[in-house]
Amino acid sequence: MTYVERIRNLREDSDKTQQEIAEYLGTSQTMYARYERGANEMPIRHLIRLAQYYHVSLDYLCGLTNHKTPYSPR
Repeated sequence: MTYVERIRNLREDSDKTQQEIAEYLGTSQTMYARYERGANEMPIRHLIRLAQYYHVSLDYLCGLTNHKTPYSPR
């Protein structure tokens, strides 16, 4: 699964609109919609903020793993 699919699925699973997520990221709804369609690549700063917002790892968000939470050694 690609990050484009992941960001859309996470948003929909959280019952958020594109406008709400765009406001959280400090961008426009139009630009966020372009990220979700894959028309524009999302900047790393936005990926980091989304990972924090959804409480998932960047690896999960980017489609590198299916584990939502990061490994945390004790």
